[in-house]
Amino acid sequence: MDAKTIEKICGQIYRRFPEVTGSKPKVQTQATDREAPNYLLIFKGSGTTADGKRIDRTVRVVTSETGKIVKVTTSR
Repeated sequence: MDAKTIEKICGQIYRRFPEVTGSKPKVQTQATDREAPNYLLIFKGSGTTADGKRIDRTVRVVTSETGKIVKVTTSR
């Protein structure tokens, strides 16, 4: 996956999950039944709750080779 496609995906994820803004994703290749592989991008960040406590956030994004987001999951 090229850097331009990763930057495009990052922009979409940063808008949706501002607490991971600025974190560089860890990129992994996933095997599929099709010829083209999917990619897993893992973003990590942290935010604060209403009472000031820190909360960690992990966002996992599965994308196609062309950069189309297939699935987004998050944990807190």
